[in-house]
Amino acid sequence: MPELPAGAGPEERSALSGRVSGLVIRAPHLYSSLQAFCLAAFATAFRELDSGGDLPFSFEEHHAVGRPTLYEYRPLVTPFLEARAERLAELPDAETALAELEREPAAAIFARSHRSAGAGPRGALIEFVLLPLLEETAEACGGFDWSDEAFDRAYTRLERSLFGSQRAYGAIAPVIGLSTGGILDLGGGIRVRHVATGEISAHWPQARGLLPDGFEREPDRLCVLELEQDLASDAEAPDAPGELADCVTALRLASAGPIAAGPVLFERVDWRPFGLRPVLPIAATQPAGEAVRIDPLTADRVRTLREQLTLADDDRDLGDALDRWELSLFQDDPFASEQLRGALTALLGGGEGLFAASLRAAALLGETPRERAGLLERLRLLAAGDSDAATRDLVRRALVDVLQNGERRKLVLALDEALLGLRSKPNVRLGPLAAVGAI
Repeated sequence: MPELPAGAGPEERSALSGRVSGLVIRAPHLYSSLQAFCLAAFATAFRELDSGGDLPFSFEEHHAVGRPTLYEYRPLVTPFLEARAERLAELPDAETALAELEREPAAAIFARSHRSAGAGPRGALIEFVLLPLLEETAEACGGFDWSDEAFDRAYTRLERSLFGSQRAYGAIAPVIGLSTGGILDLGGGIRVRHVATGEISAHWPQARGLLPDGFEREPDRLCVLELEQDLASDAEAPDAPGELADCVTALRLASAGPIAAGPVLFERVDWRPFGLRPVLPIAATQPAGEAVRIDPLTADRVRTLREQLTLADDDRDLGDALDRWELSLFQDDPFASEQLRGALTALLGGGEGLFAASLRAAALLGETPRERAGLLERLRLLAAGDSDAATRDLVRRALVDVLQNGERRKLVLALDEALLGLRSKPNVRLGPLAAVGAI
């Protein structure tokens, strides 16, 4: 790359870069100033490397069923630039670019909607405009050998983000403990799908070391949870960790599978990398158990349960039951039994204790008197501190039925009337419910 003369202006830098003519741009002043900043940052990085600096590389394996494993060296330009972000932000061309951005109302709205805690408007412009544009250009170049086409593509995407009336937000998180035959809609803009080989590391090179062991290789570690939403230009990013954690809870309830996501989720805005956020610990920890296969019927139930989980916001006992049940997934007896007893009591006890909750659960889950008697006997073992897999699963099934009913307090009264023979058992199920090992 040629040395840039000190004090060169945007026109000279544009001439040096050989800008492709015919590019349709909305803000030529932004194009020139941002290109000048990227060229100056490339020159700074080039000089550092030329004088003995080190650009780290990652060694990646790409697996595909029925094909040989491919290996790739990838220059880690994003971490390299992030480590020098403060120095690059002090370049004279960065000051010029920031001044142009601050004069652009669309950029001010963009910065305000993406501002992180503690960062002022200018800090947000650096964090979410200058550095991502530079990193995207460098990633496309595979280093610091300048390419007009790479910058033009990155700048065009940036203009669409700045001047668009909506933002296309996305977040993906690796998910383990399940397999699926295709894309399944889980509701709320969330879906589960197969991950493309190298998809995450291609857009987030820093993902190395942040993926679950065996991800993209093991049969139950080939999928991602993906959240997509259209946002107004001045709207904040959604609570993706909370949304995906609720989805993991719904998946665990619907399938009885040892499902977990994370440990981090990868965000993008208008298809440009936006950031990384940790997944909530309870969703990122994998319970014990055999992996499950999620089919369209299970996905339908997940959609219903995920929506019904919001009932816990106004029902403290339901929220307590869900929390205790999910915590029991990571414990052994006697602690697991204690959590399950607490969950069942909060769910169906109605202030009358574990025995009343066990009677109601047997009435809820059993179809015949003989079946209800067997269920009650199992729940008595739970009360004694003994909980095998089948007994633990009764609490999950009770939670699912209560959530599908949607009226927990009314359901408790209806079950009491059914036990007294005053009415038939309330019908709450949407379809066959998976038991342990059924999927």
